[in-house]
Parts: sequence; C-alpha cells; structure tokens
Amino acid sequence: MTPRERTLEELSEKASRISSRKALIGFDGFVDKIVHPVKQRHGMGEDFERIETIAEFGSRISAAVGQSANIEMYQMMEKLGGNGPIMANAMHSANVQVRYIGALGNPTIHPIFEEFAQKTDAVSVTNPGVTTAAEFTDGKIMLGDMAALENVDYDHIIETMGEGQFLDACARADMIALVNWTMLPRLSELFNNMADRVFPNIGPGENRQFFFDLADPAKRSIGDLRSVLKIISRYQAHGAVTLGLNYSEGIQVAKALGLPAPTEDPDQLKALATRIRQTLEISCVVVHPTHSAACATSDGSWWVEGPFCEKPKITTGAGDHFNAGFMCGRLIGLSPLACLTTAVCFSGLYVRTAKSPSLSEVTRFLGEWK
Repeated sequence: MTPRERTLEELSEKASRISSRKALIGFDGFVDKIVHPVKQRHGMGEDFERIETIAEFGSRISAAVGQSANIEMYQMMEKLGGNGPIMANAMHSANVQVRYIGALGNPTIHPIFEEFAQKTDAVSVTNPGVTTAAEFTDGKIMLGDMAALENVDYDHIIETMGEGQFLDACARADMIALVNWTMLPRLSELFNNMADRVFPNIGPGENRQFFFDLADPAKRSIGDLRSVLKIISRYQAHGAVTLGLNYSEGIQVAKALGLPAPTEDPDQLKALATRIRQTLEISCVVVHPTHSAACATSDGSWWVEGPFCEKPKITTGAGDHFNAGFMCGRLIGLSPLACLTTAVCFSGLYVRTAKSPSLSEVTRFLGEWK
C-alpha cells in the first residue's frame, strides 16, 4: 500500500473526529504585505516584469554599493500573518475548534484580523507586527517590524484575560501550539511561566498534544536556542510534544545540539529527526524541506515526497499549513506516515490556491495528486 493509499484509508476512518478536537494557539500576529520586486515596469498596476530570484535581487542591491538604488515593491495582497494566525486559520478551515491568543491589535482588533478574531474567540494582548514579504521563484525574504511584540508575555496575557480564564483555556485544549519563538523576545520566559504555573495546576490532559515552531532562529544566539530547546523538553511531562522544523531550522538545531548536519537525502532527514527527538526526549520531531518531509517518533521514522508546485500562487504560510496538517493528523490519531502525507497535501493545496483548505478538500487533492 502506498503512502497515499494508506492515508486515504486512515482519513476515511478518522476524519470525522476532527470537529470534536480543540486547539489553543498563540502568541504572535502580523499584518503580511506580500510584494513582488519590480525589475522592469511596462505600464500601470501589474504590468511589469518582476525580479524572479533572490540571487538577482541580491545582485541589484550589491550593485548599489557606494551609490543608491530604488527598487519598487508592488503589493500583491495584504493578509493576516504570523505563524500562529496562519496555523490557526488553517486548522479552523479543517474544522478544528480553535481558540487564539496573540498580537491582533490594541485597544481594538486590527481590521485584517476582525473575521479571524470572531471565529477563533480570540484574545489580543498587543498590536501586531508588520511583515513585508518579497516573494521570488526560489524563496522569499521577509522584512519585519516587531516592536509591539515585546509586550507578548505571561503578565500581559493574565492582565488581559485573567489567570483563571487562561488556565481554563489551556485545560480545555487537546492541542496547544506555541509558535514563532524567534520573533517574540519574551517567549522563552512565557514558556517557562506556563510550565511552572499553568500545567501543574490544571492536571494531566488525556492525550494532550503540544506543538512548537521556532520560526527560523538564525538571528538568535546558539545559547538562546539551546535554552529554549531545554524548555521545550520540559513540556513532555505534561503531554506529547511535537517540534516542527523546516530544513534550515533542522540544520540550526542540529548545530546547537552538536549533531551532524543533514542533506535532503531521505535517510539523512529521518536520521536527523530521530537524533533530535532522542536528544530532547520528546514524542515527535518533523523536518520538512520544500520537496519532502520526514518525522520520527518512538516507533520509528518516516519520509514522504511532497506534491511540489513549480509556480505557486503564494509561498508565505506554506510551512504553517504543513504544521496545521500534521497536527490535524496527530489530533485524530493518524499514523506518522499519514500525518506527513496529510501535511504535505495541506501545504501543497494552499500554495496552489492561496486559500486554507478543508479536510475534505485535502482528501480530494490527495486522491487526485499525480
């Protein structure tokens, strides 16, 4: 049986469970401005030739040394952003009951988040950051203004919603996703506060899941990264911990832990996921390059190839949709192989449509994927 056939079989048996699952997700929030850098303009609006690659963009910038450069960034769309809101939106589209806590606007919700805040019963603790995401055919460059995110900490959350309500929200959740550690400077402190003050007071949750996403820790020190990895390990005492890493993040975590850096070879990706999981002593580690994904649990390791899209409509948020798909699978009890396959389909469908899919749409795409 192929991974696709097995996943379709498991989804047919278990997908109906998704509507009863509850997720609590936090704590970031960004207004995303998706832009294309202009190479040559021919007319008004979208009548231009874009700079296609990061290398070409870099050459344009390098050529301005000692001079200056004027590069137009044409805005293709403005949308809600941040690892948390995008993952939450994707899981809501899959019919998970989602509660969101994060940076969505203060004292009122930013207009870009109004609909999202209503459907996720959101609590906002501060204003969102702003990301300008320049998209290229070979990747993206994200430029962020994150000053407001310094207010995301335990005290602000408790001040906003009350300690009782926060503990209750955590207690009710089947899955708690704590994401975008890199961009929120006080998140390690918040993680520790939750480990010390929340979970010992709400007791064990049957089948409680945790998900962590570091969000490209390149700008953080190796010491900071090692510290947060130790904190993440603490959560295993209160539930099953999954650490999600893209390929770049996987290499950075390997370096921090003194592990060999992998290539994208399937066996090396599986070995990396296994070594990180064993070192941190957590339930699951996922490593997902652009074209494939691997994961490891105490039962073994798995790898699947993804439905690569040569000309995506959007790439910003693809990893968050992968994470949403993987954790939807974990919530309904799919096998690790089926979780991976569901995840690459979540991401693959999103980049083709620029919309968060439903679980039934993912199932249909899985059946049609060639």
